[in-house]
Amino acid sequence: MSGDAAQGAGEGFAFGASQEDVDAVLADLEPVTLSYQPGGSSAESVTAANGLAFKEYVEERSGGKITLETTWGQAIAPYDELVDALNDGRVDIAYHAAIYFPDEFPTVDAFSKLTQYSTPAPLTGEAISAAMMSELAWNSDEHLQSIEDQGLVPLSPLMSSGDYWTACGAEGTLADDWKGRQIRIAGTAHTALAETIGASPVSMEYGETYEALQRNTVDCTFVQPQVAGSTGLLEVAPHVSHFSDQRMTGGATAMHVAGSGFQQLPLAYQQIIFDAEADHMHGVVQATLDAGHQSVLDSSAAGGEFSVMDAEVEDMLVAKQEELVDDLIADGQLPEDIRDQMHGLADKWTGIVEELGYTDDGELSELDEWYEPGSIDFRPLGERLFTEAAEQHRPGTATEDDQ
Repeated sequence: MSGDAAQGAGEGFAFGASQEDVDAVLADLEPVTLSYQPGGSSAESVTAANGLAFKEYVEERSGGKITLETTWGQAIAPYDELVDALNDGRVDIAYHAAIYFPDEFPTVDAFSKLTQYSTPAPLTGEAISAAMMSELAWNSDEHLQSIEDQGLVPLSPLMSSGDYWTACGAEGTLADDWKGRQIRIAGTAHTALAETIGASPVSMEYGETYEALQRNTVDCTFVQPQVAGSTGLLEVAPHVSHFSDQRMTGGATAMHVAGSGFQQLPLAYQQIIFDAEADHMHGVVQATLDAGHQSVLDSSAAGGEFSVMDAEVEDMLVAKQEELVDDLIADGQLPEDIRDQMHGLADKWTGIVEELGYTDDGELSELDEWYEPGSIDFRPLGERLFTEAAEQHRPGTATEDDQ
């Protein structure tokens, strides 16, 4: 971070204030340049939408006084070094795949096992799930504290890259087809799922998965749309299966965080960065849909298909998902009423998504026929999530403890 900035000092402004009012607050502030590491591999990636939307909002809202110096592809710090980089100032703001580090972020690991309680519909399902999981995280003091314990500031404390699918190099989703297969997993939830159907879980980051599938080191992978559509995985694993009636667990995997320098920024700069999460949320959902669109194209081009999972296998996996929740409740990691909470959040956000006019115009397997990448504005959803869940955590907002 470069530029003069006092310790969170100065005047702030209300969320939604006019640009004229914001400009007046910023008038005497010195420009700053911040190092930003979004999650996409490049600015041209189908998963770049959230990083680009965040950067555009921050720089426009600040009248150019905040510059985000963007580095793609984890080129400054890979995920296993990112917390240190955020703390020592090499990176100021970043997307972090926290699911890879369950010891440091135990609530991410627990919450990732709760993503099955909404519709698997390809558009509305992604919007509902992203919003409800984010609200769950914002309402969890334990989760927010776990982020702060790492020296980080939560901007978006729990993010999804979309519903999970299985993608394989060969056809076959019957129960016997899974026995003995090696399946790449990313989170602890999928270890149990793989073993339930007689497969062997293999843990690896998504960056290593393409080559592993290409060389038949693994036969299949659990994969989300943002990964499948941005890495070309379905070129080597084009046979995709998904649940019919609900989502596969494991979808909430990441967070958007600021590092040690954030608290030294003037209050108005902190507020601009925090407020940008409404646009960032738009980009998260857009990136998921755009990547899903590309996934369908890649699968088809490689001679594969998107199909509903065999009912017997789906039933086995659904039952195991609920066992995982039972285990977390028994271990005290989740409250006994967590299912009621999740169903309540799902109902709430299903209503909001419907109210905002978002609809599905076809099936996932036909996403390339009815969805046009970048064609839908999810900012109204992001703004609603901000006011419902995030705004009370906005810098400069008084809490009951402060009063």
